Amino acid sequence: MKHLPNTLTLANLFLGCIAIAFILNAPAFLDTVTGETYYPVMGMAQIYWGSVFIGLAALMDVLDGLTARLLKVSSPLGKDLDSLADVVSFGVAPAMILFKFLWWSYMSEPGALETSMLVTAPAFLIPCFGALRLARYNQTAAAQKNYFSGMPIPAVGLLVAALPLMIWFPSAWDITPLLKNRWMLYLLIALLCYFMVSNIKFLKWKASGKGIAAWWPQVLLLLVLAAGFPFLKFGIVPLAFVLYVLLSIIYPHSRNNGQLIMKNS
Repeated sequence: MKHLPNTLTLANLFLGCIAIAFILNAPAFLDTVTGETYYPVMGMAQIYWGSVFIGLAALMDVLDGLTARLLKVSSPLGKDLDSLADVVSFGVAPAMILFKFLWWSYMSEPGALETSMLVTAPAFLIPCFGALRLARYNQTAAAQKNYFSGMPIPAVGLLVAALPLMIWFPSAWDITPLLKNRWMLYLLIALLCYFMVSNIKFLKWKASGKGIAAWWPQVLLLLVLAAGFPFLKFGIVPLAFVLYVLLSIIYPHSRNNGQLIMKNS
C-alpha cells in the first residue's frame, strides 16, 4: 500500500502522455472549395479527448496526495516524481492545445501557407514556466503550508483543457472567435506564465483553518461551479479561474508562526 501514491502519480503521467498523443494526432489541414480560398480545419474530436485525459490526470494528481496523507507516507522521491508528472500533464499537454490553436489562428489569415511554425513557439513557455514554478515550490514547500506562492500548474492545465471542451459543448458563450485571435492567445500565455512564477499567494484546495471563516473562498468557488455549469457548461471554468485569482488576492493571508490567521473584521 505504501507504493500506492507513487503509482497514482505515474498514472497521472501516463494519462498526460495519452493526452499529448491525442492532441498531436488531431488533423490540422487546409480545405478549399474554390481552389483558391483555403479554410483551416481542426480535428476537434482528438483535442477534446486530449482535454478529457488532462482532466483524468488531474484526478490522479488529487488522489495521489490524498492517499499519501491517508497512508501517512511521503518521500523526496514522491515529491520529485509528482513534479515531473505535473510538468507533462499540466504543462506540456496544455501547451500542445495552445500550439494547435495558435496554428489555427494563423491559418485563418491571408498568406497562411507562408507562416513560420516559430509563431507557435510561445505555447511552449507554459511547461517552461511551470517547471520553474514546481522547482521553486520543491525548494520552499515548508513555507507554503497555508497557500501556494504562484499559481499551481494543475490550475493552468485545467483552464487550457477547458477551452476545447467549450467548443465541443457549446453554450451561450461562444469563444471560438477568441481562440482564433492570435493576440488573445499570446496574452493568455503571458498571463498564465506570470501567474505561475508570481509571488501572489494562491489559495490551496484545502483550507488550513476550520469553520466558514477559513473555508468561505473554497465554498464560494464550488457553489459558482455547481450553479454555473448547467447554464454555461465548460464555459464556467474560465469564470471560476478568474474568481480563483481574485479570491486569492483578497483573501487575508496573515501569518503568525506559520499559521494562517484571519484578520479581525
